[in-house]
Amino acid sequence: MLIRIHNARIWTGEHYIENGELWIEDGKIRLVSQVCPLIYLPWDREINAEGNLVMPSFKNAHAHSPMVFLRSLADDTALDEWLNTQIFPREAKLTADDCYWLTKLAVAEYVSGGISLASDMYFHLDGIAEACKECGFRNVILEGITEGNGPKDKLFKRLEWGMDTMAKMGSLIEYRLGLHAEYTNSEENIKAMAEFAKAHKMPVYTHLSETKKEVEECVARHGKTPAVYLAGLGLFDYGGIAYHCVHPTDDDIRALKEHNVSVVSCPASNLKLASGIAPLQKLKDSGINVGLGTDGPASNNCLDMFREMFLATGLQKAVTQNPASMDGEYILKAATSNNAKAMGLSDLDTIEAGKQADLIMIDIHAPNMQPVNNVLKNVVYAGNKSNVLMTVIAGRIVYEKGEYNIGTDIEKIYSECDRIARRIIGE
Repeated sequence: MLIRIHNARIWTGEHYIENGELWIEDGKIRLVSQVCPLIYLPWDREINAEGNLVMPSFKNAHAHSPMVFLRSLADDTALDEWLNTQIFPREAKLTADDCYWLTKLAVAEYVSGGISLASDMYFHLDGIAEACKECGFRNVILEGITEGNGPKDKLFKRLEWGMDTMAKMGSLIEYRLGLHAEYTNSEENIKAMAEFAKAHKMPVYTHLSETKKEVEECVARHGKTPAVYLAGLGLFDYGGIAYHCVHPTDDDIRALKEHNVSVVSCPASNLKLASGIAPLQKLKDSGINVGLGTDGPASNNCLDMFREMFLATGLQKAVTQNPASMDGEYILKAATSNNAKAMGLSDLDTIEAGKQADLIMIDIHAPNMQPVNNVLKNVVYAGNKSNVLMTVIAGRIVYEKGEYNIGTDIEKIYSECDRIARRIIGE
């Protein structure tokens, strides 16, 4: 498949091209240039961007996609009550087939908002992966290991199953190690996870310091805050990701930096659950790679990177009382290249020749994007999902101007997901 996009504003993730041209061949970027020689190739499609913006796609570095069935169901509730009385009992009724259909619904929402990849910590991983494979959508999948996955031999078998199963799912699916959280695992389980990570030289992703209560209870149990405690057990010897990180201490921040752990913030979810505001500027200033995620649609409630970007920058300006905090271009990188870096996906961070063709086109001709004073900051401060004209994943157009190309009719997806929700919630 050979695609030409011309007459485009292009932000590569590193620099801006005012009048650019981009070629895609066999799923990869063949050329990015400001001035192209007049070459006639047997294009499968030529796209006149009409001056619109082409940029790297958003990557959602923390999600629980199948939770779409819980959207707007368990709102206005404290986190511990929300999890234990509203979420966990209903999730226990899910099947792999349920997660397959629910993930397809999430994928439709992702691609219509310019997201080409999600990183799902969940269960029924085979159902999630199969849905993404059929949709042509990327996923970095991990299981949220809890105490129920122990003891060590059982835990190892589960992780080995995940690695083997995801390896057979094709190039769009990656597998990582996931520990749900310190508070859902015994020290024995955490040590086993660290042992497995060391043996396979793999990073570990985990929820960390999401609430004050979580931090206080970790200190009461172990005499240490979560990041210091987990790092001391060797969990981050090969790096990883700390999700949320709303209440890190200075010692936690040092431990994360020393172990090359990225922080993925989910500002909308943290606000809605009253967990707090992560100190993103402080984390950035400490040299930590900061990315963004949506968290699950039960706590967000939408899978929208535009909203995450605006909240991430706006909240930092408010809490630091500094309007320069987490400037717009850095936040745009947090949602794109920083997220790719956090997940170890160096071929997805920028638009460059030889890298994967995961990109989006943003409508610059919409009223909210005019006049064009600073197109990149317009995306962060004025943009929304309606501005996404096109989403391309591995060189394949999966969404274009309201039309979905994800392998299943969108109304069929809606119908199946409504059936699942009525079965579980209606009981």
